[in-house]
Amino acid sequence: MNTVIILILGIPLIEIYLFIKVGSKIGALNTILLILTTAVVGIWYARYEGFNTLRSGMSQLVKNELPLYEIISGAAIAFAAILLILPGFATDIVGILLVFPITRKIILSKYSKKYSPKNKNNGNKKNYIEGEYEDIEDRDGK
Repeated sequence: MNTVIILILGIPLIEIYLFIKVGSKIGALNTILLILTTAVVGIWYARYEGFNTLRSGMSQLVKNELPLYEIISGAAIAFAAILLILPGFATDIVGILLVFPITRKIILSKYSKKYSPKNKNNGNKKNYIEGEYEDIEDRDGK
């Protein structure tokens, strides 16, 4: 909960600070044009990468394989497109990092290691549950 509040308050404050700093260096009109340009180019490239991911996922399905990376990559591209639509330099940087395949793979591999199961080396894992049973028909006398 505290992280969400910090993000809700922190991201706009960072964006406003960056708007002021960049605007004072290059001017207000150039700052607005830069934000619009990054949004348009970013969305266009996110669409291009989205179609590439969809094509790759379809080829995985044709091979009868689960396109797990393509599904996660598609979600990351959709999130990147949302970040690129939002006005701001910090969100644009994160969005651009998620759109490019090389950086997206690095970011996704970092988080997939973080959330992967801890017991990968447990080779003698059982695929069944041990237990006891009692035949109910014999107990009732039927």
